Amino acid sequence: MLTDAGQATELRQQVREFLAGHDPAAMPRLEFLRARFDAGLAWVHYPAGLGGQGLPRTFQAAVDAEFVAAGAPDNNPARIGIGLGMAAPTILAYGSEEQKQRWLRPLWTGEEVWCQLFSEPGAGSDLAGLATRAVRDADGWRASGQKVWTSIAHVARWGLLLARTDPDVPKHAGLTYFGLNMDQPGVEVRPLRQLTGEAEFNEVFLTDAVVPDTDRIGGIGEGWRVAQATLMNERIAIGGGAWPREGGMVSLAANAWREHPEARTPGLHDRLIRLWADAEVARLAGARLRQQLAAGTPGPEGSAAKIVFARLNQELTAFELELAGAAGLTYDEWTLRRPQTLSFFGRGPGYRYLRSRGNSIEGGTSEILRNIIAERVLGLPTEPRIDTKVAWKDLPR
Repeated sequence: MLTDAGQATELRQQVREFLAGHDPAAMPRLEFLRARFDAGLAWVHYPAGLGGQGLPRTFQAAVDAEFVAAGAPDNNPARIGIGLGMAAPTILAYGSEEQKQRWLRPLWTGEEVWCQLFSEPGAGSDLAGLATRAVRDADGWRASGQKVWTSIAHVARWGLLLARTDPDVPKHAGLTYFGLNMDQPGVEVRPLRQLTGEAEFNEVFLTDAVVPDTDRIGGIGEGWRVAQATLMNERIAIGGGAWPREGGMVSLAANAWREHPEARTPGLHDRLIRLWADAEVARLAGARLRQQLAAGTPGPEGSAAKIVFARLNQELTAFELELAGAAGLTYDEWTLRRPQTLSFFGRGPGYRYLRSRGNSIEGGTSEILRNIIAERVLGLPTEPRIDTKVAWKDLPR
């Protein structure tokens, strides 16, 4: 049996042999990515035949490093982050074999972009209160309702849809989970302009959208359980990213400090050191979280990583903006755009500051995540629920 070091060496050799037969400079990008998937070198922790080799997730870094060194194209993870971080692990855990074969390859290669159809105008933090209905008919299901804050829906081919299929049972029990074909007449996507001036978010209106029963993920009425897998993976995808030391957003703040010696003050220096230390702690905690994930399924601990990510992003971008001085008051562009990716890099400090305001809302609000940590990680008693049906006359005077 190979040791971890031996397994990593063998994987590197596999990549080199693959590259010897698949020149990334000569092959079309999509053809190269498909071949990499078929060779089991896409995500090595996935099963054989589904882009992987059933190995621990920790070996992925060695594989990726070999492809990067060879100048091979990647699958544009900034564009397909929802598919990679949320759709794929949900499909792997709850999808049928036919769904895995049909969806995972084009998802990984980036041929098909996925979005997440969860939140609604009346069901954000209380997701189980959603009102979108899916009604059974001869063709499978017909879905009608409204979803909101749907990132990248305007370029998505598929959506992760959580809908109510039984209104007569408790709200958590009457939900079912589907893969929704976004390219059909019953799906209308409208942009939501954000504080940044852009519209990566959308409203999605469903009117008798057709969902074949073959696109149902999990059992009827089991949507809440399937959705929890998506949400836990989402929080890790958002807050548990792998960065080198002084990588990610803290690198932008550190670079700004080096580039603006005239703006330095003892107070700003103290803030930068504290933020740098916080980012390093978060990086190490994220590495431990990914190790735990490699050993099993994600748990509620990912909520902590997501909270820290949101707070750090907001504090780091505020620091960078303050260090920029008067230049920080300018904004690069206010044109309504509908971007196909989301990245804080390659943009001005004003954009980063404004966009980071949403980090404590998207993927679960920080308030809700603190409750999850308190109840499911720390084991504290749940908050008392207020009975909104109590009559005014019954309240104590």
